[in-house]
Amino acid sequence: VVDPQVVRHLPEDMMAEWRIDRDQQTATLVAPPALVPKLTLPLTPMLGCFGVAPARRQAISTATSGPYGGNMDYRGFTTGVTAYFPVFVPGALFHLGDGHGLQGDGELLGTGIETSFDVQFTVRLVKAGQQTWPRGENADYIFTIGNGRPLDQALQFATSEMRVWLMQEFEWDERSVCILLGQCVEYDIANVYNPAYTIVCKVPKSLLHIQDSGAINPVTYE
Repeated sequence: VVDPQVVRHLPEDMMAEWRIDRDQQTATLVAPPALVPKLTLPLTPMLGCFGVAPARRQAISTATSGPYGGNMDYRGFTTGVTAYFPVFVPGALFHLGDGHGLQGDGELLGTGIETSFDVQFTVRLVKAGQQTWPRGENADYIFTIGNGRPLDQALQFATSEMRVWLMQEFEWDERSVCILLGQCVEYDIANVYNPAYTIVCKVPKSLLHIQDSGAINPVTYE
């Protein structure tokens, strides 16, 4: 994420220890550098790696990601989010891990504040789905995930998946989708450290509710 000539100036030892206060929901840097006398940050717990088994009986390292999900390290995958994955094998073989108490966009150092997690989640099968890449929604947005390398490929995957979602499940036409995305789309850079980069394409739910006098409800799937 820096110019090549800068790399040789970066410190070799980037180990940092954080003290987590569960009652206050904060993390404090232990033994901070001289110019950072005290750094205490609010926790924003998120799952760095989760998804389903890939297609064609592949065995792929959880260090990377793809259409099946995997190590996406998106800080938006936190409490209250609904995630959607295409299913490639019987039973889906859902897995999760890589708990982060906090992480900046991109996971620039290759880690967040790594910690153990107790996770509560619910799984439901949405039949006759037509998705290729992971999708998600929270209180304010629907979003799609693209995993690939270089970065523009991940962006193309995420944007193409949003186009499919809006056209097939929201029944928008091609021109309407182009106008909406052209002026209203938002992108998050989720990860630029792993073998596959991760880009998130987001559309505000408020804009979708406005269409057809609110007849479209993106959170309803039966």
